[in-house]
Amino acid sequence: MHVDRPLRVPVGPDAERWRTFPAERTLVVAARTVVSTTRVLECLPAVLRDDTRVSVVFAYDPTSAFNDGVLDLLHDSGCRVMPWTQLRDLAPDLVLTASENIDVPEGAYPVLVLPHGIGFQKYVPDSRADRVRLSGLVPDALLAAGRAWLATSHPDQREQLLSAHPEAAGRTLLVGDPCFDELMASAPLRSAYRAALGVGAGQRLVVVSSTWGPTSLLGERPGLPARLLGALPYDDYRVAAVVHPNVWAAHGSWQLRRHLAAALDAGLLLVPPVHAWRSVLLASDLVVGDHGSVTLYGAALGRPVLLSAFGSDSVPGTAAEVLGRHAPRLDPGRDARGQVEAAFEPAARAGYAEVADRAFSEPGRALGRLRTVLYDLLRLPEPSSAPPPVRALAPVRVPAEPVTSWRVRARVTRDAGTSAVVVEVERFPSAVADGAPEGSPDGATYGSPDGVPDAGSPAVELFSPLTCTDAERDLGIVESASVVLSAAPAATATAALGWIDETLGARPGCLVAATSLDAGGHLVGLRDGRGVEVTQGGSFTDPHLPATAVYACLRTGLPLDGPVSVRAGRAPDGGLSSVHERRSPDGGVPALGGRAPHGEGSPYGDASGAAGLVLILVLRTVTAPGRSPTTG
Repeated sequence: MHVDRPLRVPVGPDAERWRTFPAERTLVVAARTVVSTTRVLECLPAVLRDDTRVSVVFAYDPTSAFNDGVLDLLHDSGCRVMPWTQLRDLAPDLVLTASENIDVPEGAYPVLVLPHGIGFQKYVPDSRADRVRLSGLVPDALLAAGRAWLATSHPDQREQLLSAHPEAAGRTLLVGDPCFDELMASAPLRSAYRAALGVGAGQRLVVVSSTWGPTSLLGERPGLPARLLGALPYDDYRVAAVVHPNVWAAHGSWQLRRHLAAALDAGLLLVPPVHAWRSVLLASDLVVGDHGSVTLYGAALGRPVLLSAFGSDSVPGTAAEVLGRHAPRLDPGRDARGQVEAAFEPAARAGYAEVADRAFSEPGRALGRLRTVLYDLLRLPEPSSAPPPVRALAPVRVPAEPVTSWRVRARVTRDAGTSAVVVEVERFPSAVADGAPEGSPDGATYGSPDGVPDAGSPAVELFSPLTCTDAERDLGIVESASVVLSAAPAATATAALGWIDETLGARPGCLVAATSLDAGGHLVGLRDGRGVEVTQGGSFTDPHLPATAVYACLRTGLPLDGPVSVRAGRAPDGGLSSVHERRSPDGGVPALGGRAPHGEGSPYGDASGAAGLVLILVLRTVTAPGRSPTTG
């Protein structure tokens, strides 16, 4: 969209000739940045719903350093847009904006300024001078002329404004926060938002939130999303990034994605800068953030918060300053996973209620109050209909790159109660996982002839094989992966064996090749020519766990026949679930090709949810006709 020529309709010298709706008032929305324009677009439709008395036109102000994307947003929203210079030739009845940093032409019409985040919380660079100013405060001339009205979300913000800028006396209007109201109203739909993002049962969603500028999270620690993805088990956690629209505007989506390339390869959900962040925040379990509004909204919703960065520019006594005092800090020198898990402890959230109390007053009434304020300033009777309802947010899908390779951590232990062999499995995307040598990290031997720790011994990480699917595109990983998985199940056992032979022959570094079968169960082929048939209860269709179990048994010297317990996933206390052997009604185990009835709907079959996954895999070594050791 280009804004070169003045509009002729719905405003202009002869606009009456071309209009269909004979409006009584003209409201001009000042569109300067994506974040401020989005805030108006999110609340204005409900306020002016069904009222043909008001004509709305958007005036594009190109002077912001963050103006990129504004015209695209307005075009996609179907707005009529005029150049900023045309505003000098008009006499609108009201200018509405969520960008306080605007130069409105002289005139008698009022200007209503909405906060585009949680307002008046921090000091920001002043584009007019080499200094900082209070976020949300309009130019002095507009206040001195008595034309500006500043919407606030809490009565205390009036006092904060007066202490910083006495000229704001008598120019504030308590409206509330329509965004927070929308978040609160949408909270019951959290499960729908999680499902839209692909967050599985039992998984935790960590939202990394960054405002803009050098003291923001990404400004100080651009590698944090990748670090979190490399520290948190892939099957237990998802990680999303909510990045301030000013970052997208200043650097462009291409540059942002290059800076986050490793994290994106590891499955990072990079949330689009317009409209999408609210449902993602509601879906979250933890916010890792900074002094930006999204982090504050998360704390006000009761989410655990870890602060990775927190600029010194927050205003004393505000909700942002309270959060900075109470929220734990993410220490870059300490184990990230341990700090994330500790953040879920109730003690870590002490004081968060004060954040909401300091930021929001009487939630649920903002749209009604805003309508009253708008119609008063427009000098129109307010519609007789009920106040505009707060509508729940629609679920948003955020695409992510498919992850096709992992560094797998397999720990082989014995169950303290039954002495049964247990393989504990975690995996981490190879794009962000540190390389680890295979075998026992300390070269230790254990008090049993098969190399497995005795019952009651602490778990020891034995193996860390590089694993990939046959869809992996990194040729270095393809050549060096020890375990290769088929991305799609085989239609028949014959097709599975053919795929195994082809894979082992083409990849000299591969020791184990595994595929699932359409009929159920899995086939795992070894480089020495043996094959292992794996069955389990439930409908688990990913060959990853069966392949890892076979690999661990192979490396530990255990027989590849009989039951093996595999544990994966998070238990309610953050540990691993206890083992419960599942058998078919006749006391045996399901035959290859059969499926047990439990566990439908979970990618992990019978053990979805917060209790984690426990599978009893039954291994049976088979010799396929014509198969021989593959040398590559």
